[in-house]
Amino acid sequence: MKLSVLKIDGTESGKQVTLDENVFGVTPNDHAIYLDVVQYLANQRQGTSKTKDRSEVAYSTKKLGRQKGGGGARHGSLKANIFVGGGRVFGPVPRLYRTKLNKKVKALARFSALTYKAQENAITIVEPFAMDAPKTKELLQILANIKAGDRKVLVVLPSNSTNIYLSSRNLPNVKVITVDEINTYAIMNSNSLVLVDGVQDILSSRVR
Repeated sequence: MKLSVLKIDGTESGKQVTLDENVFGVTPNDHAIYLDVVQYLANQRQGTSKTKDRSEVAYSTKKLGRQKGGGGARHGSLKANIFVGGGRVFGPVPRLYRTKLNKKVKALARFSALTYKAQENAITIVEPFAMDAPKTKELLQILANIKAGDRKVLVVLPSNSTNIYLSSRNLPNVKVITVDEINTYAIMNSNSLVLVDGVQDILSSRVR
């Protein structure tokens, strides 16, 4: 698949790039995408939720009343879960949600996601550019020039650029990452993919 490299003003630079079939033309594996997205979302969880059970709430351990003859159910402690302020039964406790996934499965999922974007003609290649200062309006103008779309846009840079990142930080529908940070969830969660020229070569080099 060949794509023209665009300038930041939206015009063609005259250069064309060929997307590697091993990255952007694989047979998509939906299950691999599912596993990778589930793992990514699970790894974002803190797992710090905690409630107190009956051994932890601050109440007296004195028995409320005699065992028999009270005319009602027997109770031994105010810490029981049936009382207001009592301990919670089977409440959440701190835990680790992180899971592992084989590297080959993660790579297959990532390439499958990129293939879907290529099939949808949702990939745009733009010339490398820099910003002298963080300017949100300037970044929005660049995206408008290259017709990246007005929905979720994922911009992938070859290397970190603080000014470009800061320019996008206030835009809910624009996410800027480096090629080292690219992941299946970010790709699938975007409607269009903007690759700065050179990113496709880095991705191709990691197949070998």
